[in-house]
Amino acid sequence: MIPPDLPSELKSALDARLHGLSRSDAAERSANISKTYRDGGGSDAIRSEADALAYALARMPATYAAVTAGLNALAEITPDFAPESLLDVGAGPGTASWAAAEAFSSLTGFTLLDANGALRALALELGGASTRLRGMDYRRGEARAELARADAADLVVASYMIGEIGDAERMALADLMWARTRDTLLVVEPGTPAGYARIIALRAQLIAAGAHVAAPCPHDGPCPLDAPDWCHFSQRLPRSQAHRQLKSAELAYEDERFAYVALTRAPAARRPARVLAQPVVSKVEVTAKLCTPQGLAVTKVSRRAKADFARARRWRWGDAAMKES
Repeated sequence: MIPPDLPSELKSALDARLHGLSRSDAAERSANISKTYRDGGGSDAIRSEADALAYALARMPATYAAVTAGLNALAEITPDFAPESLLDVGAGPGTASWAAAEAFSSLTGFTLLDANGALRALALELGGASTRLRGMDYRRGEARAELARADAADLVVASYMIGEIGDAERMALADLMWARTRDTLLVVEPGTPAGYARIIALRAQLIAAGAHVAAPCPHDGPCPLDAPDWCHFSQRLPRSQAHRQLKSAELAYEDERFAYVALTRAPAARRPARVLAQPVVSKVEVTAKLCTPQGLAVTKVSRRAKADFARARRWRWGDAAMKES
């Protein structure tokens, strides 16, 4: 398991860029970029080096934390997975590549795709601080066009990017990403009802094409949740002083809500139940909402079953509810 906070090499590289930076200017740029993303403009607002840096300082920690949560879940379910090549689609400043490099020491080849020149330049600069990412192949261009030219990779990741395109383009992109996936595809989106809807649509499309779900779902069937409920998770991450200043925040942490799916060519050997909300622990029992291979279940674990109760007390929102061997 890798921690949700940025690796030391990346922190140092970002800190080096802070010297002489106007925090008020960076905060204003970050707010404008966030508004553009909310309005469906994607990365169009990121046009300059200063814009790219403001975006990275504001969003890189949370995006990294969400991607690491997805990668940790994948590694837990498929412990023998040792990818050698990564394809990072819509890579931005390279956040998912940094997370994958931390999660899998087996990775030796990193190909990143994004159309934004300012984010590409920042990613290459930050990647120069890493012995693993220094030789990354970062291709600037529209995702579908670059995917059509890219070689297949063991692990393909698309984080916080499929929401930037329309439905028809998203379906075509999903097919292309799956075609370039030798083993596993991980897609991460914001943990909103809209982000969940995009994940569920992509999930259904690729299951129909032969994919299997490794995480978070313990099955390949339809999602058992009914509106207004939706499947999403939360990852707590620390905020640096610069991060707090940029967001005008007082708390030393933030909680990133995200939705994700990890799809594999072959079904995972085991797909345990998934904890869908923070369990309620009382003196007599643990009550947990689980997604199981048979569907949605509310499980009550009595204190009288000491071993099971002790295990259930350790469950957290998003955990795989595995039985210990």
